[in-house]
Amino acid sequence: MLVKTYGSAVYGVEAISITIEVNWMTQTGKDPTIVGLPDSAVKESMQRVESTIKTNGFQMPRTKVVVNLAPADIKKSGTAFDLPIAIGLLGATEQIENREMLEKYVIMGELSLDGEVRPIKGALPIAIQARKEGFKGLIVPKVNAKEAGMVNHLQVYGVTHIKEVIDFFENNETGLEQVIVNTREEFFHSQYDFEFDFADVKGQENIKRALEIAAAGGHNAILIGPPGAGKTMLAKRLPTILPPLSLQEALETTKIHSVAGKLPENATLVSKRPFRSPHHTISDVALVGGGGNPQPGEISLAHNGVLFLDELPEFKRTVLEVMRQPMEERRVTISRAKVALDFPASFMLIASMNPCPCGFYNHPERECTCPPGTVQKYLNKISGPLLDRIDLHVEVTPVAFSELSGVKPQEHSADIRDRVIKAREIQAERYKNNPGIYCNAQMSSKMLKEICVISPVGANLLKAAMEKLNLSARAYDRILKVSRTIADLAGSADIKPEHLAEAIQYRSLDREGWAG
Repeated sequence: MLVKTYGSAVYGVEAISITIEVNWMTQTGKDPTIVGLPDSAVKESMQRVESTIKTNGFQMPRTKVVVNLAPADIKKSGTAFDLPIAIGLLGATEQIENREMLEKYVIMGELSLDGEVRPIKGALPIAIQARKEGFKGLIVPKVNAKEAGMVNHLQVYGVTHIKEVIDFFENNETGLEQVIVNTREEFFHSQYDFEFDFADVKGQENIKRALEIAAAGGHNAILIGPPGAGKTMLAKRLPTILPPLSLQEALETTKIHSVAGKLPENATLVSKRPFRSPHHTISDVALVGGGGNPQPGEISLAHNGVLFLDELPEFKRTVLEVMRQPMEERRVTISRAKVALDFPASFMLIASMNPCPCGFYNHPERECTCPPGTVQKYLNKISGPLLDRIDLHVEVTPVAFSELSGVKPQEHSADIRDRVIKAREIQAERYKNNPGIYCNAQMSSKMLKEICVISPVGANLLKAAMEKLNLSARAYDRILKVSRTIADLAGSADIKPEHLAEAIQYRSLDREGWAG
């Protein structure tokens, strides 16, 4: 007898419905056969399914069994097809009688040898696809149920054992409790629950100001300073001053983390902007995504959030260079022979580095011990095209003891965030007719001429600064973008000379002779 159950395969950050056809024939045969481009993990599922069926008192047929995963020209991978194959096999052998109900549900889950249902990846995109295709409900492992339950107009049930699924269909769809999640309530409840706060940072007012500008305009930034100056500490607090995620952004971010298997158990929407900090030994594929079965990389996991690269010159040059195109296009395309997948990658890059190998070049108190030419060689590890995509170069100096030991109250992240949100609202209104552009950092060169108009006084100031400081040509556009953001923070419709003057100081690495 032929029985169909339904599952789902995740490709990129989207899901594709898969029909699992199980046919039990009366002729004798060897081991059950799985067709439809299964990978090794799917082929091995029959051993887990057979053990589960026998352990729970059901009969495994001794005749020929064929399992087809349709569409058959799409590669199937992972262990999440165990449960629908097992249910289909029990239906085909008439050990589940209400077989017509099986076609109303998408069923996913990995099985242990005794029938326990284990977690899967990508429950959220699977649930979205199930609703889109009109299925009545979705049955997933219990630890994934809240994640899938965020999708409205779809009955979601969480199970811990295969017997619960069998009893559900045998008892006319009763016995399981539907998972209902109040998405908005859970999302807004935890939006501002941060572990870090800028109030913890003593001094460093100029660095806080630079990060406020970066957050307000979506600008990439690099922090340059000696060890122990607070670069990492400041970078970790950047998400606390970014505007809160919208529901749409939270859904996009959650889908990526779900596909990558990075969501914690019983998680719902990702409510705070992600902060990813990969180690400098990371590979190209781990950073941008890919692999045999393409998975999102760190730049996609940082989508709508912050990617922090600590000790930037220590990263392999090839790793840094693969980021250049995704930083411009805000997505990364992974191409394979039969498929090309797009992963979103709209992130803020925050990098940190020592000014030289010993770490004390330009230090106010300690002397640099690096040989001549070493500082420039160290900085040359970062290519010009990558540096061109970083708007703010911020020099971090050590905090004096008097500031560290002082009791002066520091400004909280919430106060800074309020100013950032107001600046972002100005930009949202400015770019409402430009789809895909949400902040000043995303302006094109054509828009720059229309939006960043400066007065003759400002033009003379910028000309003098570029000549005196020997700023490179690539610094010109960046200065205009940053000055536009500074003006937005000040609530000014025009870019004033003082806004330009502040923006000019954030181009340290463009100055000829900075590294000696």
